[in-house]
Amino acid sequence: MALLLNKLNARSVTTISKPGRHGDGGGLYLVVDKTGGKRWVFLYRRNDRLREMGLGGLNAVTLARARELAAAARADLQAGIDPIEAKRSAPSAVPNFGDEADAYIEAMKPQFRNSKHVGQWEMTLREYAAPLRPKPVNEITTADILAVLKPIWLTKSETASRVRGRIERVLDASKAKGHRSGENPALWRGHLDKLLPKRRKLARGHHAAMPYVDVPAFINDLREREAIAARALEFTVLTAARSGETFGAVWREFDLAAGVWTVPAVRMKAGREHRVPLTPRALAILEEMKLLRSGPEAFVFPGQRKGKPLSVMAMDMVLRRMNEAVTVHGFRSSFRDWCGEASTFPREIAEAALAHVVGDETERAYRRGDALEKRRRLMIAWANFCEPRKPGNVITLKAAGERGK
Repeated sequence: MALLLNKLNARSVTTISKPGRHGDGGGLYLVVDKTGGKRWVFLYRRNDRLREMGLGGLNAVTLARARELAAAARADLQAGIDPIEAKRSAPSAVPNFGDEADAYIEAMKPQFRNSKHVGQWEMTLREYAAPLRPKPVNEITTADILAVLKPIWLTKSETASRVRGRIERVLDASKAKGHRSGENPALWRGHLDKLLPKRRKLARGHHAAMPYVDVPAFINDLREREAIAARALEFTVLTAARSGETFGAVWREFDLAAGVWTVPAVRMKAGREHRVPLTPRALAILEEMKLLRSGPEAFVFPGQRKGKPLSVMAMDMVLRRMNEAVTVHGFRSSFRDWCGEASTFPREIAEAALAHVVGDETERAYRRGDALEKRRRLMIAWANFCEPRKPGNVITLKAAGERGK
């Protein structure tokens, strides 16, 4: 009987979220962990024993590549060879760029400033350098680097420059391990600077923000989406947090009984601990996310890869799918505009809610408290405003234990 193959497709492997094994046929399975991580395995029987051979994570191994590996494993079985034993005895191959990039990030984590910085490295080397990931590092050429950089060199100049520098460092590390030789194809001075135009200087401006009067309708639409990124975005809006603070949030930072989120100094832009009072709706979102909790060090908003947070682009992608021409950071401006124009709360309370440093050193020395309870009243008022209007113009906040829709 012919094998029934290729049951999955490129779209389904990215959208499947139910934990368990999802068969593609011929012994190939996509495994979705409880944390949302996804990986490929090949299952087969050998001497009446079921064996599982790992083929790699979804981020590093495409559906097409997983099928190739599964086909090779089936060929080994037909030849009377155990695929796992064959893999163990095979001479070590030159690693591909994806594996080297992941290994470099893991090795250098202690020197990164915070989890947001780690996430930026992971995202750029996963998304923008995607064409390089399956290539053996010793086969990457200048043409390969240019193919990655040219599409974004003039339109996303700052990002392109960072991508180039990060690729260069990964390839340098690979050379130090003996996997490459010769000049680094991502080198700028004396190499790529002769092939690419000078990039445009970054014009720093304001983050595109949504008028605060439009936020309640936006929240209403946002709650129609069931993705973790949608819950993370709503939580970010309600707490007026920076996106990196949300992405890096772990469960030990939260005192749900007291309704307080304590962001450690190491994760704050100003380098000072910041306490965030949590509103009933923010607590309801956390109650929903507790279903995915695996421990105090687990990320509150986990990504697809086990032990990793959401991608730093996840909330931006939600906004794009909703056709909203604003940024996640812009919601902090929406909150600040609402404070100044539609509330009577003092300026210093609004600034404290945004974790801004207000006043000179002497003034801050006398103002030792963080006005937590005053800020709690402010954040509840903001949550009340953001709550979508119900028929009859009645505003109803959901109970802390109710799941978000």
